Amino acid sequence: MLGWLRGDLHIHTCLSPCADSTMLPMAIVKEAKKNNLQMIAICDHNSIENVEAVRKAGKRAGLVVMGGIEITSQEEVHILGLFSKKSALSNIQDMVYEDLSGDNDEDVFGEQLIADEYDRVIGSNKKLLIGATGLSLEKIVGAIHHLGGLAVASHIDRESFSIISQLGFIPGGLTLDALEISSLASKERRYSFCQRYDFPFLTFSDAHCLNDIGQSFSSFLVERASLEETRKALMDVNGRKVSIE
Repeated sequence: MLGWLRGDLHIHTCLSPCADSTMLPMAIVKEAKKNNLQMIAICDHNSIENVEAVRKAGKRAGLVVMGGIEITSQEEVHILGLFSKKSALSNIQDMVYEDLSGDNDEDVFGEQLIADEYDRVIGSNKKLLIGATGLSLEKIVGAIHHLGGLAVASHIDRESFSIISQLGFIPGGLTLDALEISSLASKERRYSFCQRYDFPFLTFSDAHCLNDIGQSFSSFLVERASLEETRKALMDVNGRKVSIE
């Protein structure tokens, strides 16, 4: 039976240098539950290293946590990759790290903390996660799909790191599964984008601090909280659908 679920599928952890150090697994899950979310996705910049810890914390609390990543293309476009399988996450991580150059400067960009499922900081990532990879937009989207994931263009209404700000258009033949409108966009601006582009639209919090989690979300009419049901909702399969109102 179909039912409405609330999902915030773009949340950063303390691994992202631009996120608050309080964005720890248990804290994220607690805030998501408080805001009546049924599913979330962890999408740190160019890394998956905190996904499993949040998944484990979510499982204990009865919250579905999808694995994800926000990849920065060579054009400096942000693309969300959402996955259901650990092997797919591992493979996309390997691809990203092979084409990600530079070391992080914590004094300039911030810490990149790795945490366990009980909010204990167990290390830090030394790569420049905030940087752009050497991967083209087309290669990233193709790899996400090859690994069974969903490819979503991040915050297309923003003036930086969006496909529209960087390219000015969405290339023909780029098989995105959806476009994300940021939580800051007005209803009028959302409507304008929806009229202009023939893609499914989503909205999420892009949370970098705990108070942001669940402040913007999409509603999914699905059988259960899962990647495959989300995919079907984006395709309007058998009554499933998505709402960003």
